[in-house]
Amino acid sequence: MYLIVGLGNLGFQYENTRHNFGFRVLDLLVGSEAWENKYDSQFLKLDDVILAKPQTFMNKSGEAVKEILKFYPTAQLVVVHDELDLPIGAIKIQKNITGAGHNGVQSIIDEIGTKDFIRLRLGIDNPDSRFQIPDSDAFVLQKFTPAEEVIVKEVLAKTKDAIETLQTQGLEMAQSKFNG
Repeated sequence: MYLIVGLGNLGFQYENTRHNFGFRVLDLLVGSEAWENKYDSQFLKLDDVILAKPQTFMNKSGEAVKEILKFYPTAQLVVVHDELDLPIGAIKIQKNITGAGHNGVQSIIDEIGTKDFIRLRLGIDNPDSRFQIPDSDAFVLQKFTPAEEVIVKEVLAKTKDAIETLQTQGLEMAQSKFNG
């Protein structure tokens, strides 16, 4: 069983921002299914997959993930999130790595006590430098430009394929096919 968690912030003002990339992926995966409000998340269980969008705000995402894992302790955790250190359009699938400055991911690591889970990192670009952004909080809360939105739609479809590959063919195949 997979627990696929998309990270983002709740509220209309955050819709379609860079920081809500994970929410957008899960909305695509869910399609017309109805979310339940459960475990401090928008939650949906479909056969052997659990989808969740924590409703605790980004920096406390781990609280919701920990709550879900209490009820599904053997689920393989997959976290889908935005990534400043990747160019827009890039996807990187990794396992067992640090939070690397992403507060939502770090919250999950802190709450569940391990970094041993899969991450789908979706590039949102870094306008100033790959290593330093004076006001990264403001940047991640910006909406994508119309030109970037074209790329985002391609990434959403590619990420859906990556998740399906991960589920059917495993981590190594997904990494081989989608890490670029």
